Amino acid sequence: MNWDRIEGNWKQFKGNVKEQWGKLTDDQLDVIAGKRDNLAGKIQATYGLSKDEAEKQLADWQKRMKG
Repeated sequence: MNWDRIEGNWKQFKGNVKEQWGKLTDDQLDVIAGKRDNLAGKIQATYGLSKDEAEKQLADWQKRMKG
């Protein structure tokens, strides 16, 4: 799925993000507001991942999203 659609429908996708990365808080997800770079950074920081690993997880998640 194209990221513009995810960002445009962020409220719908927040639940899916929460399922995948449960340590992220609702407040963090509200601040992220569908911005891919912000989400990647929060995943990286919250889970102690490298930037490459956070990007890989995010790309894999994005591929699984249907819309």
